[in-house]
Amino acid sequence: MSIREVIMDYLENSSKKALSVEELSVALHMNKAKDYKVFVKTLASLEAEHLLNFTAKGKVELAEKEEAKVVISGIFRANAAGFGFVSIDAEEPDVFVARGQTAFALDGDEVFIEIDKNANALKGTSAEGHVIEIIRHDVHQVVGTFVALNDDEKEQTGLIGFVKSRNKKIPYRVYLGNEGLIPENKAIVRVEITHYPDKEFPQTMQGLVTEIIGQADDQGIDVLEVLASMDIVSEFPKEVLDQAEAVPEEVPENEIVGRVDYRNEITFTIDGADAKDLDDAVHAKRLENGNYELGVHIADVSHYVTENSPLDKEAYERGTSVYVTDRVVPMLPERLSNGICSLNPRINRLTQSCVMEISPEGIVINYQISQSIIKTTERMTYDAVNQMIAGDEAALEKYAKIADSVKIMVELHHILEAMRKRRGAIDFDTVEAKIIVNEKGLPIEIRKRTRGIAERMIESFMLEANETVATHFEAHGLPFIYRIHEQPKADRLQRFIDFAATFGMQIEGTSNGIDQKVLQAFMKKIKGQPGEMVLSTMLLRSMQQARYSENNEGHFGLAAENYTHFTSPIRRYPDLLVHRLIREIGEGKTPANILQKWEDKIPEIAEHSSHRERRAVDAEREVEKMKKAEFMEEHVGEEFEGIIASVTRFGMFIELENTIEGLVHISTLKGDYFNYQERMLALIGERSGLTFKIGQPIKIKVVKADRMTGEIDFEYLPSELDLIDKAAKAKRKPEHKGRKKSNQSLKVKSVATKSTDKSANKSKNGRRADEKSEFDKKKKKSAKKPFYSKAAKGKFTDKKDNGKKFTDGRKKPHKRG
Repeated sequence: MSIREVIMDYLENSSKKALSVEELSVALHMNKAKDYKVFVKTLASLEAEHLLNFTAKGKVELAEKEEAKVVISGIFRANAAGFGFVSIDAEEPDVFVARGQTAFALDGDEVFIEIDKNANALKGTSAEGHVIEIIRHDVHQVVGTFVALNDDEKEQTGLIGFVKSRNKKIPYRVYLGNEGLIPENKAIVRVEITHYPDKEFPQTMQGLVTEIIGQADDQGIDVLEVLASMDIVSEFPKEVLDQAEAVPEEVPENEIVGRVDYRNEITFTIDGADAKDLDDAVHAKRLENGNYELGVHIADVSHYVTENSPLDKEAYERGTSVYVTDRVVPMLPERLSNGICSLNPRINRLTQSCVMEISPEGIVINYQISQSIIKTTERMTYDAVNQMIAGDEAALEKYAKIADSVKIMVELHHILEAMRKRRGAIDFDTVEAKIIVNEKGLPIEIRKRTRGIAERMIESFMLEANETVATHFEAHGLPFIYRIHEQPKADRLQRFIDFAATFGMQIEGTSNGIDQKVLQAFMKKIKGQPGEMVLSTMLLRSMQQARYSENNEGHFGLAAENYTHFTSPIRRYPDLLVHRLIREIGEGKTPANILQKWEDKIPEIAEHSSHRERRAVDAEREVEKMKKAEFMEEHVGEEFEGIIASVTRFGMFIELENTIEGLVHISTLKGDYFNYQERMLALIGERSGLTFKIGQPIKIKVVKADRMTGEIDFEYLPSELDLIDKAAKAKRKPEHKGRKKSNQSLKVKSVATKSTDKSANKSKNGRRADEKSEFDKKKKKSAKKPFYSKAAKGKFTDKKDNGKKFTDGRKKPHKRG
C-alpha cells in the first residue's frame, strides 16, 4: 500500500474528524526525519488534488466529497397553493417541490427534477427537489370564464381580455388577442394555449378561443364547464352513432350457434331502480356434492364493438363512463348500452360468462369462461332484494320464482366475504354522498349513500369473477391487463404508523413492508372506537391508487394474487379489452404473432386507461364539491355540529352528517394563538389549551359557500363539545377576557338551528319551498341523535392530502367489481 493510500485509509477510518500533522505522523510511524519529509510532500499533493483539507487550526481532514446531483424524470402534480409533488413510479416515494421551485410546470407535465434532499422513511419525510426542465406539457387547453378588457386596456395592450381557468392548479391568466373566436364578456370558453409562462412572462399564458361553451347564467353550464375543463366530451361523432344504429335490436339465431346456453338457469340482474344499462346478471345454486355454483354473466360488448372500428376507437379515447350528479357521459352510445347490450328480462342476450364451482370454504374448485347466451328471469332492484333478504312477505311472494336463488346467494356471499377476510382483504367501508337534484339540476337533498346486503353481495360476486378470469390468464402465461394495487409507499405508511401511535395504537410492521392481515386486524380493533373514523380515513390516504398494468403485481387491498376488471365492458375500456382477449387468446391456442401483438399493445392501453379513470374521478369529485357548495348556499348563517375530518397549518376541515365539508380557517379562531402539532395533526391554543384534532366533534356556523369554486367556509362556535388539553391548561396564561370558559364534556348533541334572518319561503337558488331536503327537515330533530359520520375523502384536493379510494369497480349508483 502506498503512502498516500495509507494516509487516506487512516483518515477514513479514524474516529476523529481532523488530526494535527504531528498526531497523524506519529500514528502512521512517519515521524522520523526521512519519512516525515515524504509524508509532508504527500499531504501537500493530496491537498492539491482536493482529497484533503487543512483546517483553520492547521489540522488535516478529508475533503468533503461532492455528491453527484441526482436528476430524474417524473410527472408533476400541482397543488393550488403553488407547490407540488413529482411522481417517479409506483415504487418510489413522491418528491416534494416547493413553491418557486417548479420552473412554471403545470399539473400533469413531465419534468426533469434535481434531488436536493433525500427521503427519510424513519421520519416519514419526503424527498425534496426542484424542477430543472419541462420535458412535455400535459395541459394544452383550459376552460374558464372570459373577462373582457376595457377599451383603454385593449388599446394599450393589443389584447381583448383574459380567461381564468376554473382549475385552481393552473393559477395563470390566459390572455387573448384578436385571433380565434371573439366571445362576449363572462362567456364560458375553451382556450388553446399558444404560449406557456416563462422567466420573461412568469405570471401569464397566451392562447386563442376555440369553443364558446355557453354563458355563465345558462342552465347546467356549471357541470358542462367542469366536463369541458377536463376534455370530457358528451356528443359522439356521426360515424360512431351510425355504427351503433346499424347494430340489430335482437339476437339472430345464427349468432347463438357455438355458445354455451344458460337460458334454462334462474338468472337475474340486480341494479339500482333507475339503471338502464343492465350489463351483468347472476345465477347461483347448490350442487349435489355440497359445493356452490356461481354464474356471472356479462353483456358481450366485444361482439358488437370490434377492434379498430369507430366504436372501439371512441371507447378507447373515452376510457370510461363518467358519472356526475345529474348526468352520465357514457363510454358507448346508449343505443348499445341501453339496447342490445342491456340484459333485459326474458330476452335473448349474448354474454361472456364466468361460471365457478365454489367450496363451502369459499375456494374456486373449477371454473368455465365462455361465450354464452342467457335469458334473464327477472329485472331486480337492490331495494327489492334487500326486502326479500329481510323477510318481507310481499316481496318474497312477488318474486317467489327467484326466492330460493336469493337465499343461496346470500349464503355464498357470506362465505366469500369470510374467505377474503381470512386472507387479509381490507374493508374500509367508505361512505359516499348521494346528491338529489331537481329538473333544473339544482341540489335539493344530500345524504349518505346506503349499502345493503344486496349491494355487497353483487360486489362480492363481481370480485370473484374478476379474480377468476385474472387467475386463468396468469396460469396460462398469456398477455393480459391486470388491475393492480401495490403496497403503500414507505413515506406515507410511516406517517400513518406515527399518527396511529398518537392514539396509542401500535401497528406491527415497518414502512418498508406490512402485511394486509395486520391492517385488517387494526381495522377490526378500532371498529366502534371514537377514533375509528379518523384512523380509517388516514389509513385509506396512505394507500396507493389502484391502476391497470400489463404486469401482475397483485391487489394489496383485496389481498388477491391475481385481479382484473371483467364485469363492466359497457363502461370501462379495460373490461372490453379483457372480453376481446378471452375471445381471441383465452383458450391458449394462439399463433405467436397474435400474442406478440397484444404484448405490444396492452402496456399503452393500461397507461391510457389509468389516466382516463383518474380524469373521470376528478370530474366526479369536482362536480360533487360544486353541488355541495351550491346546496350550502341555502344554509349560510345556520349552525350545525360535525366532525373534524382533517387538520392543517391553515385550519381544519369539518364534515357534517350529510358528508359536506367546510373549512374553519385558523385566522378565524379568535382569543388565542393556535400551534399546529404535525405529529398529532392537531391545533392547540397556547393559553387556553383548547384543542382541535381529527375525529373530534365540533359546533360550527356556515359563513360562506361558493358554488363556482366549490369552497365552503365555516366558523367555529364554542360549545360543550370542546376539548381542553389538561397539560396545556395547567401551563396556560390567564384567559383572554373576551373568551368564555369551554366545557370539557365530549357528549355529542347534534344541533342545527336555523337563522332567523331569511324569509321562510324565499330561496336563493330557485328551489321551491316543497323541495326542502331531509337535511332541512331533520335539523330540529337531530339534537337527540349522535352526529358521528365517516370523514369525506378527497373533497378539497387542492388544500389537503389527496386521499384516493382504492375500492375497485366504480358504478353509479353503486360500486361493483
